[in-house]
Amino acid sequence: MTALNDGWFTEVFQDQGTAFSLQVKKKLHEEQTEFQKLEIWETETFGNLMVLDGCVMLTTRDNFLYHEMMTHPALFTHKDPKKVVIVGGGDCGTLKEVLKHPGVEEAWQVEIDERVTRLSEQYFPELCESNTDPRANFFFGDGIQWIRDAVPGSLDVIIIDSTDPVGPAEGLFALDFYRDCMIALRDGGIIVQQSESPLLHTNTIIKTIHDDMKKAGFDHVRTLPFPQPVYPTGWWSCTMAGKEKPVVYFREEDADQRPFVTRYYNADIHRGALAMPQFMVDVLEDEVMSSEG
Repeated sequence: MTALNDGWFTEVFQDQGTAFSLQVKKKLHEEQTEFQKLEIWETETFGNLMVLDGCVMLTTRDNFLYHEMMTHPALFTHKDPKKVVIVGGGDCGTLKEVLKHPGVEEAWQVEIDERVTRLSEQYFPELCESNTDPRANFFFGDGIQWIRDAVPGSLDVIIIDSTDPVGPAEGLFALDFYRDCMIALRDGGIIVQQSESPLLHTNTIIKTIHDDMKKAGFDHVRTLPFPQPVYPTGWWSCTMAGKEKPVVYFREEDADQRPFVTRYYNADIHRGALAMPQFMVDVLEDEVMSSEG
């Protein structure tokens, strides 16, 4: 649910009794794509704002928090990622971060709605500056089917950079999809899924992701919280799982000496994000214990 009053764009989270607002200057674009309503706003203090079906997706000012945490923990947890697939991620910010890793040889962005990417190129060009990298590949279509059709044991990292688990993204939070990811990953492969707000969704969405990933064969599952001001509660998370590999260990020296610039991620942030709050440990206790075993 959204509202626009006196120059403020407001996303109302009705079932949680809360809302988030940004002061806007003007609407830059609006269209109904084949899959969703897409709006671009110019804000007073957060740069450009993308909204899909009334939900805030990203802003110029704070997207780096999400994009860096969706990529670098997973890529530094994997011993040597060569082939990375992003399911969703149409704004190209995650792709940009993946391609900062010089060892990555091939990266795919599999996005169902091409218009998200085309409008990102226009209104968020800084996120799309790696789109011409020869390692970058684009597929506009069904990400669930793309993973199902992938050659078994051909992928190193799968990043599920999806919207909320409704509409086109609902199937990306399903047990069958995680099973297909397990088959597509090589031994030692990593999957990472955006997993909503720790404060609002630990007992529901996050717990279900943990349960389903374990049922799919991922023995090591961990949720990493991080700040995200424009999302509900200002606190978000990604959930990472390893195929025959604990995800509480990472290449700390490589992360510390990374040959590229980040604005949020570093080795200390990575270590800190692995330390879940006690209320999350209480809900996810079995998964935490097995992940550390």
